[in-house]
Amino acid sequence: MSLFNVYPLFDITPVKAKDVYVYDENGTQYLDLYGGHAVISIGHSHPTYVEKLQKQVATLGFYSNSIQNPLQEALAEKLTKLSKCESYELFLCNSGAEANENAIKLASFHTGKHKIVAFKNSFHGRTSAAVVATDNPKIVAPVNAQQAVEFIEFGDVNALTDILAKGDVCAVITEIIQGVGGLDEATTEFYKTAETLCQKFGSLLIADEVQSGFGRTGDFFAFQKHGIEPDIISMAKGMGNGFPIGGILIHHKIKASFGLLGTTFGGNHLACTASLCVLETIENENLLQNVEEVSSYFINKTNHISEIKNIKGRGLMLGLEFDFPIAELRKDLIYNHHIFTGSSKNPNLLRILPSLTLKKEHVDVFIDALTKALELQKV
Repeated sequence: MSLFNVYPLFDITPVKAKDVYVYDENGTQYLDLYGGHAVISIGHSHPTYVEKLQKQVATLGFYSNSIQNPLQEALAEKLTKLSKCESYELFLCNSGAEANENAIKLASFHTGKHKIVAFKNSFHGRTSAAVVATDNPKIVAPVNAQQAVEFIEFGDVNALTDILAKGDVCAVITEIIQGVGGLDEATTEFYKTAETLCQKFGSLLIADEVQSGFGRTGDFFAFQKHGIEPDIISMAKGMGNGFPIGGILIHHKIKASFGLLGTTFGGNHLACTASLCVLETIENENLLQNVEEVSSYFINKTNHISEIKNIKGRGLMLGLEFDFPIAELRKDLIYNHHIFTGSSKNPNLLRILPSLTLKKEHVDVFIDALTKALELQKV
């Protein structure tokens, strides 16, 4: 049996990894500045992470949500402490798409409305409602397209006002920093206005923090810079450092009832152990501070490279924008300099999404490689 061929693959086969490095079957070392789509938050094979997961799987790896699971309570408590999101309750699932799916579903339940407002260049996942709120018609099947969604320009207050005033919108869903779309971020004024408009017209504001959450921007959540309080916050990727886990934080004004949401695997013992270890490591190793320091160093270094026309994003969620497509540059970096980076919907943007443990010396390695690769492009 062959694999269903939906992924274009680099000809590299990783067999092990440690902190910010990945090693292939030939023993070649790669500097990982992409973290598998921003998933690796505390470094590959972090010793505490490995130890705690091994211990948990040897004790109790899984049981359903029909029994007590104190690890879920511990995760909620630790998450509240580090994120300072005291006004929320936690529902756990398995992925970012599932988190957004539950967020949209919950918003529709709560408001009794059916329409979604999303933004151009958005990416919220590939499941039923999440994919229709994603600005990519190529991945929206006819069965998805029947759902009601309106796309507007990111940051367009007038368009948002006009749509919400019709009174049929259950949710406005927005990435605070667009990931796949190309690292764009709207203004604080826009986010605050969106919050006010949702309150005025009876819609819920969903902050998609799947990629930007769990410390990636230097704040625990990216929305916190803007001083807003979303109704629902979705999260995943860096939440488990590679173990599948997602979740939503639900404002306490939204009431729970039995059967409203549900999942078989969400919040299982291994997933909670993984996420607890991520949170403890972020706290114990001062990774939020490290993100700010290394990000500042990274931006300062890249500011001296004339070919870079713009630096987007915050923290260790960064995009380097050139005035040419970066596909060949990215291949050069991976095959000749052994550095993983990412792409985006913007063909000229190189995405940087490393572990939050990245150090300044790793940045120096990248800057040296990028400079050489750019020189080669001129030849």
